[in-house]
Amino acid sequence: MNKGVNLTFNTKISEGWFQNISVEFLKKRKIAYVISGAIIVFGIISIGTLGLKQGVDFKGGRSFTVRFDKTMNATEVAATLKNVFETAPEVKTYGTDNQLKITTVYRIEETGQEVDEEVQATLYNGLKPYIGDTSYEDFKPGFEKAPNSNGIMSYRKVDPTIADDIKTSALYAVFGSLLIVFLYILLRFRKVSFSIGAVVAVFHDVLIVLGVFSIFYKVMPFDMEIGQSFIAAILTVVGYSLNDTVVIFDRIREFAGIHTGWKYKDVVDSALSSTLGRTINTSLTTLLVMLAIFLFGGDSIKGFMFALIVGVAVGTYSSLFVATPIMYDTTKKSVKGKK
Repeated sequence: MNKGVNLTFNTKISEGWFQNISVEFLKKRKIAYVISGAIIVFGIISIGTLGLKQGVDFKGGRSFTVRFDKTMNATEVAATLKNVFETAPEVKTYGTDNQLKITTVYRIEETGQEVDEEVQATLYNGLKPYIGDTSYEDFKPGFEKAPNSNGIMSYRKVDPTIADDIKTSALYAVFGSLLIVFLYILLRFRKVSFSIGAVVAVFHDVLIVLGVFSIFYKVMPFDMEIGQSFIAAILTVVGYSLNDTVVIFDRIREFAGIHTGWKYKDVVDSALSSTLGRTINTSLTTLLVMLAIFLFGGDSIKGFMFALIVGVAVGTYSSLFVATPIMYDTTKKSVKGKK
């Protein structure tokens, strides 16, 4: 700067991007309402019929990650374990072809160290055809297993009462965050219409992510369980969507103060157009990082990352086509009421 060098923030390729954009977003709001409404209704129907794949956190149970010295067939193992667990456990490939995640509700209502040991011993006996001469002591969880040995790599247990507490806490967390969002926007912009737009958009994002998980959990090749990590993803999406919405609302307020002679519709469209470059750049860079983690990260976080990817994409859309149009429509109604 001291040497008088002319610093630019663009390359020759990008210098013309998002310049002099004028999009009439509000004209398309009814189409957006129909699209969003259809997706949400379809998702709610799916939740009501197919349900959600609740993880151990929400339904209780014991979950074992077991490694074998050969490629395993999850369906065959589940059928075998049904003979010892009375009901078929949930068995799926976890990470590599020689690792399985086995989740069972067998004797989950009973507590005590002895019961936990008996369930573990039952699992050992049920897997005997697949683990060969591995002793029970070597099969039990531990950190000193040989690279190609058989045995339990990790174990977790959630009692039904704890699962119910987690469900309740999760609902409080989500609805509590929506209430705080409403109050925060109201204090910041001093208009109820802004709060309504932000909360409807956040609620819209949460419902769509839930709907996607309900529709696709049976067909996706990775785990899409609803557990504590999923709630963390939902709350992250709430924060991301809110941040995007606040940036747009700030620009609308700024333009309304500058262009006092404009129609409010033109103010809103111009503000949305002026923030479009920032919105797309932020969302794309965020999605690129999440996509990298989703593709190259471990199987245990794929469901979490998928929820974030869907949430960020939907949150970006809702800031432009749900939050702002809802704010505009409720503002029009309040103005008509005053007249």
